Amino acid sequence: MLERIFLNGGSSSCNDDGGKVSNLTIAACLCNNKKTMIPGTLTPYIVHGLGFPLKIATRMMSNGTYGPFMIGIAGGTASGKTSVCKKIMEQLGEAIVSADKRKVVCIVQDCFYRKLSPEESADAALGLFNFDHPSALDMDLMKNVLDDLMHNRMTQVPVYDFTKNAPKENEFEKIYPADVVLVEGILSFYFPEIRDLFQMKIFVDTDSDVRLCRRIQRDVGDRGRDINTILNQYMATVKPSFEDFCLPTKKYADVVIPRGSDNTVAVGLIVQHIKEVLAARNGNGTHASGMAGRPQAGISRSGLH
Repeated sequence: MLERIFLNGGSSSCNDDGGKVSNLTIAACLCNNKKTMIPGTLTPYIVHGLGFPLKIATRMMSNGTYGPFMIGIAGGTASGKTSVCKKIMEQLGEAIVSADKRKVVCIVQDCFYRKLSPEESADAALGLFNFDHPSALDMDLMKNVLDDLMHNRMTQVPVYDFTKNAPKENEFEKIYPADVVLVEGILSFYFPEIRDLFQMKIFVDTDSDVRLCRRIQRDVGDRGRDINTILNQYMATVKPSFEDFCLPTKKYADVVIPRGSDNTVAVGLIVQHIKEVLAARNGNGTHASGMAGRPQAGISRSGLH
């Protein structure tokens, strides 16, 4: 039974006989569900392959349809969660597929930041509002969106404007049912009702100094923020909230990926597993794109018409 995998991309590892095996051997063992020892932490973990039983690639919902394979991806700010998702989508060939034809879709938790009050907006402009606290999220909306996808209903997510710290007025992105749903965010594993939906949980583990440097580059370049505001926010809210709300959820991860998307071995293993999930679902005729229950229009719980 899978306990946890630390995909550190090291040069070698030990098998049950004490012999040396290469990363390629580790990858082959994991993909073929062989028992392998992966060191790299204080306590090595025995795993029985990355291959979770493929029978869970199909999950019968209450409406008689098969739900998607749900993958949660958590990690601190600027740890590389989005980059990991992009690499997965690219390697699966999904990034170039039109939104309504994709077999794999990605939901970003940032879409679910709630609308702030005038006082909170003023604090946010000064870097004083805590966006890393669970209360900053509209969890009812997130649960409704995921419930739509679990039941193969078309849904929508708000488009968030980080320069104004607010959702864009009347602007939404349509999300179509898919065979595999990636959900990434710093608090993806914090809420039990969300965490329990995931059949595979991944934690992207990146050095805190690297994450801070990335955050500065991103917020200055993409969000028009000054460095003093970024650093004040990081010390006042981002770092404490990571330690209080995000880091403790690492214990729920099935797979821990150091260095994010730079860890090509880890990303490759996850991509291989998703391919096996897709093959299992398509072989059983349960893929979302071919399901009679997939809606072409209608009203979902998240409010899409």
